Amino acid sequence: MGPLAGYRIIEVVGIGPGPFAGMMFADMGADVIAVDRAGQDAGILSVDINRRGKRSIALDLKSPKDREIFLKLCETADALFEGFRPGVMEKLDLGPDDIAAINPKLIYGRLTGWGQTGPLSDTAGHDINYIALSGALHAMGPKDAPPTAPLNLVADYGGGGMMMAFGLVCALLEAQKSGRGQTIDVSMVEGSSALMSIFHSLKASGMWAPARGVNLLDGGAHFYGTFETSDGKYASFGAIEPQFMQVFIEKIGLDTTWMNKHMDPAEWPALRLELEEIFKSKTLAEWEGLLTGSDACFAPIIPFWEAHEHPHNQERDSFIKVDGVRQPAPTPKFSRTVAEVKNSPARRGQDTDAILKELGINSEN
Repeated sequence: MGPLAGYRIIEVVGIGPGPFAGMMFADMGADVIAVDRAGQDAGILSVDINRRGKRSIALDLKSPKDREIFLKLCETADALFEGFRPGVMEKLDLGPDDIAAINPKLIYGRLTGWGQTGPLSDTAGHDINYIALSGALHAMGPKDAPPTAPLNLVADYGGGGMMMAFGLVCALLEAQKSGRGQTIDVSMVEGSSALMSIFHSLKASGMWAPARGVNLLDGGAHFYGTFETSDGKYASFGAIEPQFMQVFIEKIGLDTTWMNKHMDPAEWPALRLELEEIFKSKTLAEWEGLLTGSDACFAPIIPFWEAHEHPHNQERDSFIKVDGVRQPAPTPKFSRTVAEVKNSPARRGQDTDAILKELGINSEN
């Protein structure tokens, strides 16, 4: 039984970060009911890990009959969240005020890219647009090229899905004291801005230059980056602190004068070129044999589909199989209320009859 066992969360199914937030709740033991659109096709994914551990009911929220079912479901829930453009749920008479009228303690989460208000709130966008506006994208990439588009993890999943999960848990805790629900406005722009807090701190401290690729954590420093090995593979290296760089120097036999230049940005480009040649002198396996288990802040760069093979991930059971599909295990780990995947990814509408029966509704009517 996970730490959220006993809570019921309604997920009005959208794309990307919403289902991810729902998966997080399901992994932690909550009864997550995914409200899928009746008649909608199965989508482009033949396997959707984000649907694991949930139940699914298929409803047409434009239908008066299905709207009443949805409202009855809301009477039994602790929270719901949706990811439509602002105003869509209100047009269905299912906005926060409508739900509060029948369940004043329910938490109502709203997840959008731009937020519920502002001049961009009604416009379309994707992760790359949201991190552009938060300033995160400007900081990513080499100094002599345009900003580099990362995987859509920063806004969609970090600034969106995880912020929604965090916000709902915060509001659920507050509701235990106040007995009242509230509405949560999650903006992926603002979520990704929050993830940039350390870089605002570095800038305010005079430790971040406005250019890309010349700073401490963006590839500018020789001791923080990725390096090709002799066999065409790649290693990550992050010996920021002098004591960790000292370990690296001792392990590979570098001249100790390297430490004199460790925090001198003017020396970083030349030192990086030297390190590039050093890393190309051995295979990735040889570097693993030399540095693994030390404080040199080294790790091999491996494809995500091979991460489960690494001994550290194996020791911690960091990956599991569900229906034969390898995937990340629920995280974080709890000492007592162990999180687990309750069931396979829910097919759209597979639990409709069972959920209607729980609500006392005859599915044949």
